[in-house]
Amino acid sequence: MLVDHRSAEFHDFFERHHAELARFAWLLTGEADAADDLAADALVALWQRWDRLREAEHPLAYARGVVANMARERIRAATRERRRIALFWSRGPQPVQGPDIAAVVDVRAALDRLPFRKRACVVLRHAFDLSEKDTALALGISVGAVKSQTSKGMAELERALGARAAANVVVGRGNR
Repeated sequence: MLVDHRSAEFHDFFERHHAELARFAWLLTGEADAADDLAADALVALWQRWDRLREAEHPLAYARGVVANMARERIRAATRERRRIALFWSRGPQPVQGPDIAAVVDVRAALDRLPFRKRACVVLRHAFDLSEKDTALALGISVGAVKSQTSKGMAELERALGARAAANVVVGRGNR
């Protein structure tokens, strides 16, 4: 009976939070196909620790942290792969141009340009409307780091998009 109750608790947690975790993964990676997989992989990891996690004070914050870590690793792996391919196929040094800020027209593209921690802080604070404390808990960083990273991330979005478009992130109306 204990196993059935445990399964039911986890099933309820899964049903309540899978879509949110997948959306979070999508906002961090920009990959719609990978978002569901990342959320599912995170939930599998949570299931393996469910006996301990269900007693935790903030299991959803822990879940968000797992998704953030998995997304970070996916981004790093993709970056490493692109570098390997570029090195293999490059015929010599190619001139590198800076980002064309004028060409950035949507919030999704601007979010992709933010470093991971800034992006995660902006997304959790503004797209998910989490408090600074809950964001810090989810990412395993201090509240001060959340304040700093969110402020810097929003400033970068404002520079890239203009104040009006960046304000759409704050109210959750940016492109997702």
